[in-house]
Parts: sequence; C-alpha cells; structure tokens
Amino acid sequence: MWFRNLSLYRLTEAVETDLERFEQQLDGHRFHPCGGLDTHSSGWAAPLGRHGQTLLHPANGRLMLCMRREERILPPAVVRESLEEKVEQIETDEGRPVGRKEKTQLRDEIVVDLLPRAFTRSHLTYAYIDPEAGWIIVDSASAKRAEELLNLLRESLDTLKVRPLAVNQSPSLLMTRWLESGLPKGFEPGNECELREPVENGAIIRARNLESIGEEVGSHLEAGMQVTRLAVEWNERVRCVLGDDLVIRRLRFTDLVMEEAADTAAEDAAARFDADFALMSSELSHFFPALIEAMGGLEEA
Repeated sequence: MWFRNLSLYRLTEAVETDLERFEQQLDGHRFHPCGGLDTHSSGWAAPLGRHGQTLLHPANGRLMLCMRREERILPPAVVRESLEEKVEQIETDEGRPVGRKEKTQLRDEIVVDLLPRAFTRSHLTYAYIDPEAGWIIVDSASAKRAEELLNLLRESLDTLKVRPLAVNQSPSLLMTRWLESGLPKGFEPGNECELREPVENGAIIRARNLESIGEEVGSHLEAGMQVTRLAVEWNERVRCVLGDDLVIRRLRFTDLVMEEAADTAAEDAAARFDADFALMSSELSHFFPALIEAMGGLEEA
C-alpha cells in the first residue's frame, strides 16, 4: 500500500480512539452500490479489499481508511441523441414545434429512463489517520476528492475538525529561493520544475532536466517568474513534486526504502499490506516534519 499523491490535513481536535466504536461508526456509512435513480454513491470499503472485512485498518498506531465512490456513466451525447429523436418524432406526428420548456421535460424523462440501465464505474480513495502526530493524509491531489472523504468521515463520526496544511512562509517564494540559493539541508533538487508569472493569466513554463537548462531557468527567475512546482529528493529516501498548494504529488520512495520493503517477510496479502503501510507511514512521519521546517514551520490559527 503505497500512496502516490498526498493532501495533508491537521487534526485540530482528537479523533475517536476506541477502535471498536470507530468501526461501528464507519459501518453506518458502509458503501452500497447505486440504486434506482442514484447518479452516484459513496461509502466506506475495506482497505484490504477482498482480503479483509473491517473498514478500519490499524497498524503501528495509525489507521487506514478507504472510501469507494461509484458513479453512473450516462454520456451527454446519448441523452442528446435520444432527445433529438423524441423531438423529431413529436414534430412529425403532431405537426408542431417543441418548445424549450417541453424539451427540458423530455430530457428529464429520458434521463430517468436511461439512468437505471447505465453502466457504473468505481474509484477508491485511501487515507490514513495518525492520531499521535495529529494528521490525516489523503492519497489524492484533488481537493474535491479529499474533501469528499473528509465529509464522509465527518458524517460518520458526527464531528471532525481539521485544517489543510498551512505554513508560515509562501511556498512559491521559498521554492524560488531554493532554486536561486540552494535547498535546505537534507533536500536535493529533482529534474523538473514549473514556473509562473505572478500575475493573473501569467505565462507558465515547465522545465525538465534542470542540470542542462539551469541557465535558462535562472533567466526566467531573474525576470520575476516564481516556482510553483519543484521536484525534490529528501535524505535519499523520498522523491516527490512539491506544489505551491502544499500538495505532494508523484510521491515515490527510493530503492533504499523499497529494498527494505522487499526484505520484510509477509505470509499473505494482508501481512504484505501491513508491512508496506507501516513502512510508508513511518517514512512519511519523518519526512513531514522536515518539510514543514524547511517551509518555515506551521502556520498557527
């Protein structure tokens, strides 16, 4: 279980620590497939998938969750084509034009007719809670998807007080300074970055292989462009792309970490999940404080 994109949220109030009660609260919002005229359905699923039943998966004091979202696929083109056929039939049979209001009503009827027969697709979003450190980490770069998971958790627990990660200094200005003057201790630049003009609808430049185009990037920085995304490596263990929105994208662990994972004995899929989760969350528990310190510390409410 290796996360790829991280949206970080600080717990401003402790979460439920009674695991049995926590499980019961999640079970009240267990995933159920779309029914009837539902356009989508969301709920909790077992993080272990077919290898487990529980909705809350603890390991080393951290708690893994998994939200499943199912959506019905009803392409607008299908609805539009059916509507055009219906309008043409009415105009031919009744010899009159179909007005806008009637078309809207016909469209709604078509959707009601087609929706129960539409195909569905599902998406899983994982997250884990670190109660001791006070974090919820969502495996998604999408704020909308992360908020959907947090809202579901809030409904399940009746309360959930969190804040998105915020730091004392501007991430964009800091990363710009890093490229100009060098990165903080423990961090090394990766091979790509994104630059933007700090004005509305400003130009965007995406650069790769920074060693060979360093002078070009430097000229853009001198012209006032700022870094909005920067690939970094931390302590030869974590690689990722940092964003000015503080979302961590394209997270990868180096060969040193993956070799440790491969050397850990695991008898079955559940044991493998536990081992990987424990190692991943342990690595991130060291990475986050280093990143926050490099960003000037947490912004306090």
